[in-house]
Amino acid sequence: MAKVRMYSTAVCPFCQRAEMLLKSKGVAEIERIRIDLDPAQRAEMMEKTGRRTVPQIYIGELHVGGYDDLAALDHAGKLDPLLRGEA
Repeated sequence: MAKVRMYSTAVCPFCQRAEMLLKSKGVAEIERIRIDLDPAQRAEMMEKTGRRTVPQIYIGELHVGGYDDLAALDHAGKLDPLLRGEA
């Protein structure tokens, strides 16, 4: 299973939905980076992704985007191979 990292905040419904989707796919551990607790992490996220909103999700080293992007990958049948490290 590929490593999953997610930039998030404490009260973010899309972060919660992303976490539920990932867990339904068998992801046992998600490295959560709380940008609301550390402004430097927010700046790092914006520099890496070019985006300001959370969640911002990485599967392995691939930035997949936010919840809508994650759900679109799942709908297209591309999420499972990514999580298995096949893509």
